[in-house]
Amino acid sequence: MPSEESWQSKCTLLSLDNWLMLSDFTISLHLDFCNNSSVNTNLNFLPLTNFDIPIYNPLWHSESFQEEALDLILMANISVFVCFITLVFCFATGSVAKKEDGGIYELRKGDFSAKFTKWGAAIVSVVLPDKNGKLADVVLGYDSAKEYKGALVSALDKGQFWHFRRNDTTNFGAIVGRVANRIGGAQFTLNGTHYKLVANEGKNMLHGGPKGFGKVAWRVSKYKKGGHSPYIMFSYHSLDGEEGFPGDLIATVTYMLVGDYQLIVTMKAKALNKATPVNLAQHAYWNLGGHTSGDILSNEIQIFGSHITPVDKELIPTGKIVPVKGTPYDFLKPCTIGSKINKLPSGFNINYVLDDTAPNKVGLAAMVHHKKSGRMLELYTNAPGLQFYTSNFLKDEKGKGGFVYQAHAALCLETEGFPDSVNHPNFPSQIVTPGKSYHHSMLFKFSIRA
Repeated sequence: MPSEESWQSKCTLLSLDNWLMLSDFTISLHLDFCNNSSVNTNLNFLPLTNFDIPIYNPLWHSESFQEEALDLILMANISVFVCFITLVFCFATGSVAKKEDGGIYELRKGDFSAKFTKWGAAIVSVVLPDKNGKLADVVLGYDSAKEYKGALVSALDKGQFWHFRRNDTTNFGAIVGRVANRIGGAQFTLNGTHYKLVANEGKNMLHGGPKGFGKVAWRVSKYKKGGHSPYIMFSYHSLDGEEGFPGDLIATVTYMLVGDYQLIVTMKAKALNKATPVNLAQHAYWNLGGHTSGDILSNEIQIFGSHITPVDKELIPTGKIVPVKGTPYDFLKPCTIGSKINKLPSGFNINYVLDDTAPNKVGLAAMVHHKKSGRMLELYTNAPGLQFYTSNFLKDEKGKGGFVYQAHAALCLETEGFPDSVNHPNFPSQIVTPGKSYHHSMLFKFSIRA
């Protein structure tokens, strides 16, 4: 066993700040002295990638492996070390999906394509033709994965590093959670235990807090770029206590192109050791005229929800469920967004109670038509609610190609559980217990209608 002095000299290069960014994973060598006589060497795969299954190999804890590994770090140049760690990773877990150029992953099926990034497991683009065959990207967003990554913030929490974005408030295309939408007072009580969460919108929590699922790096678990049904799967391991939520949670989202111009989004989660609320939502900003076409006020929309959950001035549900008939929220029959938006202070941002969905049933939630392009979107889901949001808070947001997005540049159709359901027993429960699974499906079906 090397001396303490020898270990200390070698540890200089391996402090917690000296971690390496590899293609789709980060490895940190974290050395701790125990009673000043022994060293515990751990290869910790950080929550930056959050593997579904904790990685462990007894070989890594042997004295011979520890000494050889550290000697290699000191003697080899960085490229050799990266190769070494990559080999260890592949040996322990098998191959991982190949990273695309710039951290962007593409799925393609004929002239229908979509791009994604691991940052927030976000949809970066969806490209499809209009009635004249002209292609356009119908999702707002950024050009590069670096822009989704934003300013990387590192924090040490429970002995592990966390990496998340703090400068992005749009959640462009991201999967938001652990609990999407708002939780009043950033707190709730479950099974007799009161949980205080991390507030990020005044005294309330929005989209899982400042380190919500839309602001962390997910791992690419599976990836098939082309073929009959191209798909990509992202996974994320949320630790017990993250943003105040109880229990470890494994979450996955799979995007798949099927049929003619159809995108399936499947979100799953499993509670590992404690009951916890789970409510994931896909936060894409849609503009069927193309992301550079201006506002969506001329879009015609129909929402298959005859009730809403009204909110207070902080956008927290009151607990009531009221009909939309006779209000600006009535889209039971198709009409343009612009014909009603001026009847509200800033635009639409409300949860609809869907009429034709159930946990084991996928029903039609909404339809959107852009007459100029002819593009039509039908959205199906098994979720009980639909948050209809007309990007009211967008302002001077520089997006793809340098285009600057303003308020009402897109619409969001976020199927999900009801907001703040953890504090309203009359709302459908979002609690997932160990051994049970969360399953949320969405189908975006695009077509052309004259």
